[in-house]
Parts: sequence; structure tokens; C-alpha cells
Amino acid sequence: MECPRHWALAKPTILVEKLTMTKSASPAQVGILLYPGAQRAAVYGLSDIFTVANQMRRERLALDIPEIRICQWQLDAQGVMACIDDTDPQAEHAPAVIIVPPCLGGQPDALKARPLIASLKRWHDAGAVVSSVCAGVYLLAEAGLLDGRTATTHWSLATHLADSYPSIQVDVDKMIIDDGDIITAGGLMAWTDLGLALVERLLGPTIATETAHFLVLDQVRHSQRCFKRFAPQLTHGDEAILKVQHWLHAHNGLTNGIAQLAALASLGERTLLRRFRSATGHTPTEYCQALRISKACELLELTNRSIEHIAWTIGYSDTGAFRRLFNKVTGLSPAHYRSRFGVNGAV
Repeated sequence: MECPRHWALAKPTILVEKLTMTKSASPAQVGILLYPGAQRAAVYGLSDIFTVANQMRRERLALDIPEIRICQWQLDAQGVMACIDDTDPQAEHAPAVIIVPPCLGGQPDALKARPLIASLKRWHDAGAVVSSVCAGVYLLAEAGLLDGRTATTHWSLATHLADSYPSIQVDVDKMIIDDGDIITAGGLMAWTDLGLALVERLLGPTIATETAHFLVLDQVRHSQRCFKRFAPQLTHGDEAILKVQHWLHAHNGLTNGIAQLAALASLGERTLLRRFRSATGHTPTEYCQALRISKACELLELTNRSIEHIAWTIGYSDTGAFRRLFNKVTGLSPAHYRSRFGVNGAV
């Protein structure tokens, strides 16, 4: 019986035929919206994440998974939304995802951003997932896309966003909030988390994990509580309450109770409680806890003092109670916080 050579030649031929017959899935178009002040590092960084994800897809020969087509959109001189960069410029435009990147220096200029609103609404109405990073959330809010929803942003913008758009439930404890058709991401660098989350949605968890490993990125982070810093409201105009705040800051939130604070402000206790909450957004107890935890974070970052000693320093004789409160506020145990943010060689 002959023909071993014939079989050896025939097998590759059949394989080529099978590969030729396999069709790639249609690309998933991701559009990145450029606007005045948009952080270019985020624009290029997101593009790099998607480029690496496509590379991982090709290496796996995962032709049944769509490739990510990356486009950049911007208003032209006539105020018309135009695609200015495209990895597949010959194909028609039908964005599956739109990303509003963060900006440096607070929220976007509302007047300059206003012409973008109509495009965001149109894309969303056409079925695109609309997403934002950090202050980019203001464009989604202005478009009315977040009315009645919960959204996240940078923790320092939480109060301003909530005051500017009362119909939005602002939750800055979360790094990513995914409503399916709307996704908001928290801090200035949360574009890495959003990018990986979109890779997972479009290309699957395996390729998302491989992309994160290749780029040496953490997997999608779900909380930004450990990055928050207490930012007290000091410009409310209530001099009596401001006097109490200054005293509390000077004493790291250590007080003998409401009666002491009321006497300091020359107010009745009930009046103090009402005016304090109105001016600061917190009860005196919440305010003192925030100051104490901020001091604990500082000591964990910059010293090697024991957790028991730090708890005692900020007024907690019960170390267990301190640990529980610290975890509730930051999302981390004191030991985990120190391992993540502590300075080597601290004294």
C-alpha cells in the first residue's frame, strides 16, 4: 500500500481550506471623543489597550471574536462631528461604544462642550454604549443620559456633580458603574479600568486578562475608596461652625462630645447639630471620624507605628472597632492599606 507522501500533502491542503472558509466576526467599533481639554494620555492609552487586545486575539486565532476598531471623533471647523482617526477608514461608521475621556483641571468647559451633546444623544439613541472617565461624566450628565441613574467620577468632584445634577445619584466609592448602556469610571487614571472592562465585554475575560498581564496592569478595580481623602467644606459662610471646624482640625477630631462643641460655638446643642450638618454635609460625629481616619492613613503611610498605637493616637482604645471603621471608610484593612501605600523606611 502506497501513498504516505500523498497523505502528507493532502492534510495541509484540507487545513488551508478550513481556515479560508472561517470568517472573522465583524469588528466592534469603539469611538473616543476628543473635546477641548481632553487628556491625551487617556486617548492614546485606551487606544494602546485595544491594540494589545487585538494582538492577543490574533495570537489565539480567535476569529469568532470581533476585533476592536478604534476611531477618534472630533468636531470639525464647521461644528460637524467627524472621524479624524480610524484603524479601518474604509468601513462604515456605526460605533458600538463611545468613550468620553477625562480632562485635566476640573470639569470640561460647559460652553465648549455643549456642541458635543447632540452627538452623544444620537449615538446613545442608535444603540451605542456611552461611557465616561472621571470629569468626562459631566458631558453625559449635561446630555441627560444619567438622569435617575447612579454614576461615579473622581472623588474630589462628587459634591459638585451632585449639586449640579440633583437627579443623579453620585457614588464615588465605586471605580466602575456599569448600567449596560451607560458606563461611568471614577478617577483620572480609571481609563485603564474602563479599557479592560470594555475588552472583557467585547472580546471576553480571557483576552482581557492576557491584555492586563501584557501591559502589567491590575485587573479591573471595583473601588476607589482607598484613594479618597477627606475634603471638608470650609467656604459655607457660617462663622460659628467654621470656628468649630478649625478647632476639630487642630485636635484631629478628638472631642469630649457635642456639649463641648456647642459651648465653643456659643450655640445650643440642637442648633449646632442642625447648622453643622447644613454647613458641612456631615454630623459632628461623622466629621470627627473622617478626620481621625485621615490621620490614621497619614500615620500608616509615613510611620512604622503599630496599628494598636495608631488607634490609640487617634482616640480609639478598642483596636477592633478602629479596624472595622477603617475598613468601612477605605475598603481596606489597616495592614493592607500600609502594605499598599506605606513608604519604605518610614519611622
